[in-house]
Amino acid sequence: MNSEALPIDPPFQPEQKEYLQGFFAGLAFRQPFVGHLPNGQITSTPGAGLVNIAEPAAEEEQTVFGTPVSDLCEQELWKLEKNGLDTWDDLIEHAEKDKFPDKKFTYFFRFHGLFYVSPTQNSMMLRLRVPAGELTAAQMRGLADIADEWGGGYAHVTTRANLQIREILPRNMVKVLTRLQELGLTARGSGVDNIRNITGSSTAGIDIAELIDTRPFAKGLHYYILNNRDLYGLPRKFNVSFDGGGAIGNATDTNDIGFAAVRVPEGKAVEAGVYFRVELAGITGHEQFASDSGVIVKPGDAVALAAAIIRVFNEHGDRTNRKKARLKYLIDRWGIPKFMEEVEKKLAFPLVHLSIEECQRPQPPIPHGHIGVYKQKQPGKNYIGAVVSVGMMKTRQMRRLADVAENYGSGTFRLTVWQNLIIPDVPDHFVEVVKKNLVKMGFHHEANSIMGGLVACTGNFGCKWSSTDTKGHAVALGRYLEKKVQLEQPLNIHLTGCPNSCAQHYIGDIGLLGAKVSQSGNQVEGYHVLLGGQCVGGQALGREVFHGIAFDELAPLLETVLKTYVARRKDRHETFVQFTGRHSVKELQEMFSE
Repeated sequence: MNSEALPIDPPFQPEQKEYLQGFFAGLAFRQPFVGHLPNGQITSTPGAGLVNIAEPAAEEEQTVFGTPVSDLCEQELWKLEKNGLDTWDDLIEHAEKDKFPDKKFTYFFRFHGLFYVSPTQNSMMLRLRVPAGELTAAQMRGLADIADEWGGGYAHVTTRANLQIREILPRNMVKVLTRLQELGLTARGSGVDNIRNITGSSTAGIDIAELIDTRPFAKGLHYYILNNRDLYGLPRKFNVSFDGGGAIGNATDTNDIGFAAVRVPEGKAVEAGVYFRVELAGITGHEQFASDSGVIVKPGDAVALAAAIIRVFNEHGDRTNRKKARLKYLIDRWGIPKFMEEVEKKLAFPLVHLSIEECQRPQPPIPHGHIGVYKQKQPGKNYIGAVVSVGMMKTRQMRRLADVAENYGSGTFRLTVWQNLIIPDVPDHFVEVVKKNLVKMGFHHEANSIMGGLVACTGNFGCKWSSTDTKGHAVALGRYLEKKVQLEQPLNIHLTGCPNSCAQHYIGDIGLLGAKVSQSGNQVEGYHVLLGGQCVGGQALGREVFHGIAFDELAPLLETVLKTYVARRKDRHETFVQFTGRHSVKELQEMFSE
């Protein structure tokens, strides 16, 4: 047996001793355990299923409707810091210093309807809320005074039956908002992550063809929003529209929620009468019309249902990615059935499901029914739709309109989503007088005019996102084409300056998407040309037929397009949408290039 002695290890160094002392001290100490056994006894021994009540609770990260704060996008962090409605003192401070807002306050001030529109205009823009598009003559004069005293001397009618006033300096922001309130109007929540102006049928209450007057519902939802501050600061903007089934379409199926009136006949699973069908997730900038939810609602329940839908979106919409934060993407993720199940949990009444086939839809709207003279349901009264070219009104025109409405109508107006306005309640014997006055002030009333079908966003005149001067180009195109082409069928031309599609280029007979295009080695303003869009009397998304056409080449091209349509259509009754729809993109390109 080998009896050789084992070697003796050298003594520990001081650093090693210190480490070992700490290690064994750690072994000697462990977190005390105190748990409750199923029989109620208290134990100090850990076991499966037992919770250590003596252990400090782990700090949970703060969340916003279940989304961890660390995942929120920049705008959501701002909203967590402050509600946009709580920036009145900041508005006063900026006004006193005549100071333009920085990035954060540019965002916050939009909660009050004020937009910093630099660099295209180094000023603020005011966007109103005009529920159901209904204004009085006194309000029109008051808005003209605001535009003259503190703005640029003009106003724009928008595609949400609304008005904008531009060129407001910071020192005048508070004056503008207080004067607006004195007029009985507001701009609260008209921008960023809020519910935009609530639209309704433009001829509600006076339309012979309508199923229901939509004004009480549009205004009811408007005031519900104004009185519930938790509905400000949604994941993204939200659009709601009510369509009463009248003669004028209001693009309800392009909204996040569309309430479309239908009649349910006798013999169905529900009581006969007029209901709203609920359509969801329209967003034509993303090439999508609203989808029918399969749900109908009694008119008296519609505002409550809208509130529930908005609240479900508020709680479950994406707050991490602005590009995926609209209602469309929540419904893409969940599907309409699950979404409506969540909505129903918030309601004190059950949702009613009925197929569209069991409902009677109203007569289709009249193409360009927002222009011209039409009989009202009130005997001896008429409404007159005036063409306001690309929605721009000078203040002198606004005041003359107010005089005409008071002298020959009921002193009211209806703004439309087609960027024009209607004077209602004109007696038969005053119709010709009103028509002459409209022409004198620079407007007209011809329903078969190309100019009457122009829709244009602000353009690079006042929007930094726009690649083109859409309003200027629209007027130039309209005047050129009216001299070159005679059409029996109404036609819409929509010009939008960027893919955000504020002018909804996808739903115009001709849709023009602004772009910078190459011409002789230079970058110039131009358009991608889409043909065959429709949202009145049917649904169709325009298809891109020409890409990157310089503006100075666009008018002759569209002249060729329209003359070819007139020459080759089946008959005088075939619409432009029907004509383009029966040809492929390649066939259209070849046909219009011959």
